[in-house]
Amino acid sequence: MPKENRYWLVTTGSREEPGINGGILFRRGAPPSEGQAVNAYVCTIGVASVDECVDNAVGAGARVALPKMAIKGVGWLAYCKDPEGNIFGVMQDDEKAE
Repeated sequence: MPKENRYWLVTTGSREEPGINGGILFRRGAPPSEGQAVNAYVCTIGVASVDECVDNAVGAGARVALPKMAIKGVGWLAYCKDPEGNIFGVMQDDEKAE
């Protein structure tokens, strides 16, 4: 199968407790240039622990794009950049965040 046509379906939960299901496919164009402003939708997902998710992402080759920060009364947010340059966010609910 040509690289541009390969994809993977992703299931993150069971039938009883569905998660965020979707798919992953190869980029079909040039990656974003380093330092370029975000010009597309950034996926942000809810997680149990921002710290753990950022550590796992960095361990898998990502870099921190924006370190963990508090959103007062809402929770904790961080952004990472995967090895292809895609930015994604992780958000942990915490009403006590300041």
